[in-house]
Amino acid sequence: MAATIRIPTPLRVHTLGKDEVTANGGTIAEVIEDLEAHYPGIKTKLVDAKGVRRFVNIFAGDEDIRFLEGLATKVTDGLEISIIPAIAGG
Repeated sequence: MAATIRIPTPLRVHTLGKDEVTANGGTIAEVIEDLEAHYPGIKTKLVDAKGVRRFVNIFAGDEDIRFLEGLATKVTDGLEISIIPAIAGG
C-alpha cells in the first residue's frame, strides 16, 4: 500500500527538503522501513528499540497510532501519515 507521509521541518534534512513523500508498506512499521530505504537516517529519528520515540507523534489519518495498534497499525492505499514532533516546555 502506498501512503503519503507529511514530513515536519526538522526532519526534512533527511528527505532532501521535501515536506511530503510517498512510502509503501502494509503497516506503519513497514512504511518506516521503506522511508529508511529511500531516506537513510530518518528511522532513528522516529523509532527506537521501544517503539515510537517519546517526543514523536505519528498520525494515521486523524488518529495517533499510539491509540490504534502502534507500529502494527494497518496502512490503506492513499492513507495520509503525519509525523509531528512533540513540543515540550513549561
